Amino acid sequence: MARVVSIKKIIRKKSKSLAKKKPNAPRKKVVRVKKSVVRKGARSRAIYSADLQLNRYDGNPIVVPNAGNAWESKATFNPSAVFDGSKVHLVYRAIGDDDSSVIGYTSSSDGLGIDERVAHPVYVRAVTFQKAKDDMHIPTVLYCSGGGWNGGCEDPRLTLIDDRVYMTYTAFDSWNSVRIALTSIALQDLQNKKWTWKKPVFISEPGHINKNWVIFPEKINGQYAILHSISPEIAIDYVDSLDDFDGETFVKSAYKSKAPYKKSWDNWVRGAGPAPLKTKYGWLVLYHAMDSNDPNRYKLGAMILDEKNPTNILYRSVTPVLEPDEYYENEGFKAGVIYSCGAVIKDGQLIVYYGGADTVVCAASVDLDTFLDELARTGRAHLSAKKGKATKKK
Repeated sequence: MARVVSIKKIIRKKSKSLAKKKPNAPRKKVVRVKKSVVRKGARSRAIYSADLQLNRYDGNPIVVPNAGNAWESKATFNPSAVFDGSKVHLVYRAIGDDDSSVIGYTSSSDGLGIDERVAHPVYVRAVTFQKAKDDMHIPTVLYCSGGGWNGGCEDPRLTLIDDRVYMTYTAFDSWNSVRIALTSIALQDLQNKKWTWKKPVFISEPGHINKNWVIFPEKINGQYAILHSISPEIAIDYVDSLDDFDGETFVKSAYKSKAPYKKSWDNWVRGAGPAPLKTKYGWLVLYHAMDSNDPNRYKLGAMILDEKNPTNILYRSVTPVLEPDEYYENEGFKAGVIYSCGAVIKDGQLIVYYGGADTVVCAASVDLDTFLDELARTGRAHLSAKKGKATKKK
């Protein structure tokens, strides 16, 4: 934390210095319209609604790297979460001394403050952490997967279905192998911190780069649904069982980063964030995107998908709901990054967990009904998608 504080002081000093050099520099004009703000100079001059903005937690960042643990000494970020009715369970990507990515665990009773943090990784790849696995009874991941520069398990996404927690993650083993893997654990074992993860299996095709896949938390029309692309269209594959993936059956995905709506803030779409959340309007999906005129700044947007046919977008935010403006979203491994893999609904609040600057774990929240009502009032619908299916390896 000492390093972060010193950086913050440097930023303040630079700001004061610049102010002295340009005492008459014009300030950016802000016009207030009811509860909205028109930001002059914004690409589309869209109205920024206060009711459609996530509010950062005052205690951010909530998880920071721990130099005392070699496995999470460099970065702790991109968290995912599930709420079991009494406690929020968080898993996060961690990078340590050997530049491998593993998965850590922490929990919160109020959804914001951290109550406990496990001192060892709860999900690892083989080889590098073999000794740790033997000592701590951590299951073996039977292939090298992604993170850091040395492979590992990147960017977990949790989905609670009935009494089982499913986790998709990016398995990274050099840029020749960036694939989506699937595993799961019984909710009771997660609650008791018994790390009995099921043997992982690839669900994306070999030879293709894929990231940001999420599973819907309940069946849709009698089938499990996997959202694997939101650009250039919503792409969902339906399967009878999540246990049918055998390493020979894969989901085909056609991701493209450039969106068809060129003048929007999200004309450079990166992918879905947390698993979809069921709401009164439909499925709430948060997603990452950038503006090609404002590159290298990952922003968070929101859309509502039709409950029964989630290939249809009902509403989409015309502005970001969270932008990387705080020091902990800019001072770290990669500046200008807000990257969310987890969100829960608790006590009428939407709580979103995200990585800041690819270095720390942060949280933001908002009243759910207010947020949804504003999204439905101001959101703009576009696009529909095709129905997908898993394909057998040839």
